[in-house]
Amino acid sequence: MQTMNMRMLFLALSALAVAGCQTVDELSKEGGAATVEDQGISPAEMEAMDAQAGGANKGEGYPNADGSDGGRGGDGARVIYFEYDSDEIRPEFRPAIEAHAAYITSHPDTVITLEGHADERGSREYNLALGERRALAVRKQITLLGGSASQVRTVSYGEEHPDSPGHDESAFSLNRRVEISY
Repeated sequence: MQTMNMRMLFLALSALAVAGCQTVDELSKEGGAATVEDQGISPAEMEAMDAQAGGANKGEGYPNADGSDGGRGGDGARVIYFEYDSDEIRPEFRPAIEAHAAYITSHPDTVITLEGHADERGSREYNLALGERRALAVRKQITLLGGSASQVRTVSYGEEHPDSPGHDESAFSLNRRVEISY
């Protein structure tokens, strides 16, 4: 009798232990992206917007802020790079941000998306928060320069969408960025 009670107790405790270990990662359900709460836009909605834009995020169809038809570089650069563990905008990228702010100010129907990214160093949660801070820093600069906050969406992908797959400083520096998508 006592052996049967011990077996039942062991089975009950085992079931509780297994059930207690099972957790659902909220970030995993979102596909590795965190959206800025005040924007109310999910990664799925972002993908739908990208599809609706017809390749605009690749520089097709929509002009850069400097009026060119895509590509990267110059005052209309669509990628803003950051130093390690920083959300401070580097001086060499201020002209690009100014050009984007001027463009959306003169085109009130245009909505841009700022995609914050981080390199792989740090925890997943920390990198999502860092990507968000970077996107918000660019958004703040754009709105200070006259762009409307309603024209600027932000999303953070943290380390989930690296631009460079390497594991050295050169790759890390390419992954610490905010991409501007029209």
